[in-house]
Amino acid sequence: MSKTLIAHFSASGETARLAKTLAGVTGGDLFEIKPQTNYTAADLNWNDSSSRSTLEMKGDKSRPAMAGPADVAQYDVVFVGFPIWWYQAPRIIETFLESCDFSGKTLVPFATSGGSGMGRTVDELRKLCPNADWKAGKMMNGVSDKALADWANAL
Repeated sequence: MSKTLIAHFSASGETARLAKTLAGVTGGDLFEIKPQTNYTAADLNWNDSSSRSTLEMKGDKSRPAMAGPADVAQYDVVFVGFPIWWYQAPRIIETFLESCDFSGKTLVPFATSGGSGMGRTVDELRKLCPNADWKAGKMMNGVSDKALADWANAL
């Protein structure tokens, strides 16, 4: 029997809500990907070219520090949830993926967004963990709990 982890980063709470629902549906454990320094409203102001989130997203090599390490060794399936920032996953997701060995594990990305799609997000994340079995990513904007459960159970 496989063991499931739902790892998620959430700036507004929407991704966290979905992650909690997904944990209930799958029986998986939750892990919040927390930045070492929390984001303030000013940090998240995408209209400000000098805001923390804007600067991180402009820097391909930017890797915000996580508050604590993740232990994924015991898990076979890892859902990775995040909001879409600038048509991709926030850089802290790259920090998370690069901090663990996902070889032989199944990774299932899911995302939320205020208006954009996932673009090439999953293709870019795959490059960070090429030895994982990646499933197609899914946008979860406005998805009902039932639709979320149906999706998770169909994997």
